[in-house]
Amino acid sequence: MADIAALAGVSKSTVSRALADSPLVNNKTKALVRKIAKEKNYRFNSAARNFRTKQTLTIAVIIAAADDVEWSISDPFFLEITAAIAEALDQRGHQLLLTRTRPQQAEWIETFIRNRQADGVIVIGQGSIHTQLNELAEQFDVLSVWGAPVEGGQAYALAGSNNLQGGRLAGEHIAETGRKRIAFVGYQDHPEIASRFAGVQQGLAEHQLGISSELVFGSLMDRNTGEKSLEQLVNRRDEYDAVIAASDMQAFKVMSALQSVGVDIPRDVAVIGYDDIPAAAIYHPTLTTIRQDRSAGAELLVDNLLKVLDGKGPSCIELEPELIIRESA
Repeated sequence: MADIAALAGVSKSTVSRALADSPLVNNKTKALVRKIAKEKNYRFNSAARNFRTKQTLTIAVIIAAADDVEWSISDPFFLEITAAIAEALDQRGHQLLLTRTRPQQAEWIETFIRNRQADGVIVIGQGSIHTQLNELAEQFDVLSVWGAPVEGGQAYALAGSNNLQGGRLAGEHIAETGRKRIAFVGYQDHPEIASRFAGVQQGLAEHQLGISSELVFGSLMDRNTGEKSLEQLVNRRDEYDAVIAASDMQAFKVMSALQSVGVDIPRDVAVIGYDDIPAAAIYHPTLTTIRQDRSAGAELLVDNLLKVLDGKGPSCIELEPELIIRESA
């Protein structure tokens, strides 16, 4: 706005009034200001205005779908963290707008931002759109993302659990239970899952163990390949005595499929999940898992976003995960 004022030879307040179509500014000045604003691609920053005037901000929470993975707003993990974000925003006097992207369509998020449907955007899950999110963050200071640090860093504010440490806890624990042949279930081309898998390998290596590439299975939540991966996992049940899954929902699928063919859990195969959703404590057998503190994560996501909107640089904060030992391992 200061640049437009200098180019038009008027004050910032005149620019503000001209863009707001105030009757206090004559039509000739309005036309000049609008012409310069259009030429310079000026965008009105409603978030900055709201911070100055202490008005309510509308914050969009976007669940970034990935590939053909069956993630939905009703997924227990997303449901819990979204509820926690809503509470955190309410406590700070702001409003939540909930939506969902189509797979791999980061450009949809850009359109959403450009249309100013919200003052800021919280994205849950990087999926495989990290590069696009980085490009968006370099254009718009309105992003806060739940995910994992990536090589080379990220331009957006980031919050998440320490997935490398979470994977290490799972690997160490499964080795300490005496299991020797470990299978892993989950995509490895997503930052969070890749970190978990690397951590699992580190934890197993401390006990001179590892995971054969033949016992690494793709996501069981994928619409196209999930059932095939599950079928392969069941058919090769004699080749492993433990399964570490990238999420609790996938761990449940593993246990159900193995139990359907007579495999006893944990006697024959131990299973560890990731997330510690509420169902983990009541499933049969109850699920050993890695807990992510979603309430604390939601607070970080909101605070990170408000700091960015207030002109501060993006931060990267990781929460420490916790091993929750139950019957399945």
